[in-house]
Amino acid sequence: MIEQTLSIIKPDAVERKLDKEIKSFFKKNNIKILKSKKIKISKEEASEFYKVHQSKPFYDKLCSYLSSGPIIAMILEGENVVSKNRQLMGATDPTKAEEGTLRKMYGISIDKNSVHGSDSVENGKIEINFFFK
Repeated sequence: MIEQTLSIIKPDAVERKLDKEIKSFFKKNNIKILKSKKIKISKEEASEFYKVHQSKPFYDKLCSYLSSGPIIAMILEGENVVSKNRQLMGATDPTKAEEGTLRKMYGISIDKNSVHGSDSVENGKIEINFFFK
């Protein structure tokens, strides 16, 4: 089934100018990038975006990090793209991510893991709407 999902190239990867490599990785894996934009969001916007995690101990750190520098928000489209993107990203902790995944290749730490991807079709719609109203 053709789906859409949100992907974010996080501040650590934007700072290291990895956006071309990451976008190319998606394309090589038959994922279309429908829209892409480089933006800087405020801590308040990051707090709203990650509100699903607000009860977790890492919430404040996560919001501070996402708002710490420019990010690239993208709408990805493809066959079962939500699960495919999650697989291509790898585990949240780059040290536990499989070889050949984005987080294994580019992630610095569990906090600075270079990419975000929606975890479901439903959340993908919400997250796409957040950045591409």
